[in-house]
Amino acid sequence: MKNTFRSLTKFNYQIWALGSIVSNIGTWMQRIAQDWLVLSQLTNHSGTSVGIIMALQFGPPILLVSVAGKVVDKCDHRRLLIVTQIGLALTALCLGILVLTDLIVLWHVYLFAGLVGCISAFDSPARQTFVTELVGDKDLSNAVALNSILFNSAQLVGPAVSGILISIIGAGWVFLLNSLSFAAVIVSLVYMRQDELFKAKKQKNISGGFLSSLIYIRNKPELVTTFIMLFILGTYGLNFPVFISTVSITSFHGGAHLYGLLSSMMAIGSISGALFIAGKKIYNINILILSSIFFGVIGMITSMITNVVLFGILLGCLGALAQIFTTTTNSYVQLSTLPELRGRVMAIYMGIFLGCTPLGAPVVGWIADKYGPRWSLFFGAFSGCVASLVGYILQKKSIKKSVN
Repeated sequence: MKNTFRSLTKFNYQIWALGSIVSNIGTWMQRIAQDWLVLSQLTNHSGTSVGIIMALQFGPPILLVSVAGKVVDKCDHRRLLIVTQIGLALTALCLGILVLTDLIVLWHVYLFAGLVGCISAFDSPARQTFVTELVGDKDLSNAVALNSILFNSAQLVGPAVSGILISIIGAGWVFLLNSLSFAAVIVSLVYMRQDELFKAKKQKNISGGFLSSLIYIRNKPELVTTFIMLFILGTYGLNFPVFISTVSITSFHGGAHLYGLLSSMMAIGSISGALFIAGKKIYNINILILSSIFFGVIGMITSMITNVVLFGILLGCLGALAQIFTTTTNSYVQLSTLPELRGRVMAIYMGIFLGCTPLGAPVVGWIADKYGPRWSLFFGAFSGCVASLVGYILQKKSIKKSVN
C-alpha cells in the first residue's frame, strides 16, 4: 500500500493533488449539469446534441495538436497551466451567468464547449508532462495512476453532488461553483516549491513540431500500436456520457439522480482500476490487449442488462478496465519518449485521447436515437474487441520483424 501512494510523499505533488481534486469535482459537476441542461431544457432528450457538444469540447486537441505540442515543449509548464486554468474558469463563469439570466440557448453551449476544447488542447498535454516535473521519471507511472484516482474520485463525488444541486438550486449555480473550483489548482501552482521541481535534462533541442513527433513515433512500433489501439477504443468505446445519459433517461426512465448515480458507480470501478495499476511497475502492450478485450466482452453483456443495479455494477467493471487501459497507455507513452519530444508526443496522445472520443460521439449518439441506447453501448463495447485484435496482430508483426 505504501508503494501505491509513494508520489504523495513529495510536497509539490501533495498540493497539486489537493488542488486537482477540488477542481475535478467542479468539472464533473459541470459535465452533469451541462448534459442535463441540454437533454431536459434545450432539446427533447437529444443524444445527438450531447454527442455534438462532446465533439466541440474534445475535438480541438486534434486540430491544434501541432501547435499545442510545440508550445508545451517550449513554455514553462507551470506558467502555462496557470493561464489555461484561468481561461477554463472564465468559460464556466460566462456559461453560468447565461443560464442564471435565462439567456442561454443551445448554440451558447456549443460555443463554450468549443472554447473549452481549444484551451484544453494546450492544458491537457501540459498537465501530463508537468507530472514528470512533480515526481520525476522514477515515480511517473505511479503519479499518473494517482492522478487517475483523483480524477475518478471526483467523478464519484461530482455527479452525485451535481444531481442534488441541479434539483435544489439549478444548473446555472453549478457552473458558477465550477468556475470557483479552478482557484484551487491556480493556488497550488503559485505556491509550489520551484526548486523541488524535477526539470527534465534535455539532451538536444529537436526542431519541428508535428512532423518531427510523427517521424519519432513511426520509428517506434510499440508507440504506433499503442496509439492505434487508443484511437479505436477511444473513438467509440469511451463515450460514457452519451451511453449513461441516454440509458438513464430512455431505458430506465430515471432523472438527474439516476444519471449521477450511474456515473458514480462507473467512477468507483475506475478508482479500483487505478489503485490496481498504481502499485504495478509493468506497463506493456499485453496489458492493453487484455484490458481492451475484457472491456469489449463485459460491455456487450452490460448492454443487455435490464436490472438497474446489475447494470450499475457492470458499469463499474467497465470503468476499471477503461482506467487500466488509459493509465497504461499514458505511462507507456511518456516513459517511451525522449524528454525533448515528450510535449509534442503527449499532445498527439491527448489529441487522440480527448479528440477521437468526440469523433465517435455523434455516431454513438445517432445510434442511441435511432436504435436505442443499448445498441449504442453494444457498438461502443465492440470496439474494445477490435482494438485488442489489432493490437495483437501489430505486436506479432513487430516481434517477427525484430527477430528477422
